[in-house]
Amino acid sequence: MRVVLQRVKEASVFVKEQRVSSIQKGILLFLGIEVNDTIDDAHWLSKKVSQLRLFIDENGLMNKSILDVQGDILVVSQFTLHAKTKKGTRPSYIRAAKSEDAFPLYKFFISELSSLLEKNIEQGKFGEKMQVSIVNDGPITIFIDSKNKE
Repeated sequence: MRVVLQRVKEASVFVKEQRVSSIQKGILLFLGIEVNDTIDDAHWLSKKVSQLRLFIDENGLMNKSILDVQGDILVVSQFTLHAKTKKGTRPSYIRAAKSEDAFPLYKFFISELSSLLEKNIEQGKFGEKMQVSIVNDGPITIFIDSKNKE
């Protein structure tokens, strides 16, 4: 599983010009699921995201997690995070999981985050074309890959 997460002041997702979800202070998280991903990947990644210190403390340092600031998370599915661009100019998505395999892991990941944060997790519409509106805070943008735990 791969995520690109951004610390945001606000973020919203629209489908067919209708807002389907939005958050204020928190994390916008783009989630890509690969063919070999498992529940273990989702569990590890949800724990990592919930504990990652991205928010400013009283000393101006990034020492607070999403839990500490009681922020919100908005999860948006994005298979393009598994694009391969080595050959040619058209990205290949052969490593991205098919929708029917990715959807249960997507739901499990959201459920794990919800449990860890003890709150509802906002989400886009899986498999839909979405427009995402972001007010990035920082900007703080981080990439995490459950197969490459750096």
